[in-house]
Amino acid sequence: MIINAIILILIGSSAFFFGVGTLGLIRMPDTYTRMHASTKCDTLGAGLALLALAVYSGFSIISVKSIIVIAFIWITNPTAAHIIAKAKYHSEKKEELQK
Repeated sequence: MIINAIILILIGSSAFFFGVGTLGLIRMPDTYTRMHASTKCDTLGAGLALLALAVYSGFSIISVKSIIVIAFIWITNPTAAHIIAKAKYHSEKKEELQK
């Protein structure tokens, strides 16, 4: 019973953060703020959903794999956003120099 409540809270929180990230992606004015909103919320949303899967499956290989995927997402998602932001910055800088 308590496990089901924990899973429900984790999935609900995950859906909330995915929704907020999507709303931020739609409403923010430029590339940098859109990326900030979506990266933060999607990283947390995916982590919470995978944590709910780990709690649901108990102590098994599925929970170990989901925790490994959480760690992978925590590393790659901000790194990818940083690389995209850096590329956007350099492309804007190059356009300014050409003017």
